Amino acid sequence: MSKTYEGLILLPGMMCNAELFAPQVKALNGAVAIEIGDLSTAQSIEDMAEQVLQTTAFKTFALAGLSLGGIVAMEIVRQASHRVERLALLDTNHLPDQLERIEQRKRQIERVKCGELVQVMRDELKPFYVVPQHMGDPRLNLIFLEMATALGSDAFERQAKALMVRNDAEDVLSVYEGETLILCGEDDLPCPLSRHEAMHDIMANSELVIVPDAGHVTTLENPTVVNSALQSWLGL
Repeated sequence: MSKTYEGLILLPGMMCNAELFAPQVKALNGAVAIEIGDLSTAQSIEDMAEQVLQTTAFKTFALAGLSLGGIVAMEIVRQASHRVERLALLDTNHLPDQLERIEQRKRQIERVKCGELVQVMRDELKPFYVVPQHMGDPRLNLIFLEMATALGSDAFERQAKALMVRNDAEDVLSVYEGETLILCGEDDLPCPLSRHEAMHDIMANSELVIVPDAGHVTTLENPTVVNSALQSWLGL
């Protein structure tokens, strides 16, 4: 598998920043040029994708996104598939939000607007994101809260609203021909294995990797398996 891309773009999940990929950046250090996209300022998935395309230094690139980052990655493929040499979709969802999830996001937005960002992250999102055996990990607790507070309440509202009205990406995935890694924590609740199996079925040139001992945040919960999968996908 020849390396024809100029660099790797990593796109973080909702209320996450570069710390989400710290173990991967460390593992790939020196092997590939890396950029980490900022998805905290744009108002829509389309605008997030356009912003990444406009700000990257790479003409062609490998593109990996987790959760929200994966959704934006799919939109980047929609807008500029010729620039995406290969694609990695981590713990993400190619389908639109369901009504129940939309209503949940609306409630969370109202709480965050009332100053309860930390409480929402701690009480509603973190238990939904990681497997029970990692719930008491003080390192993960600190990382999640530091990332969220660094981005702030306005970013939460922008990202949640963007997710509520996102497009179905099945049409994009069905025609993309680049080397694709589809990776999922075996106990991912918000983006379960069945969604990743569906994406794998849609995409002819894809590999499905299931990460043990992990939920939705595989890059931090089981970085060893994720790092190995990314290195193989990158052809390193």
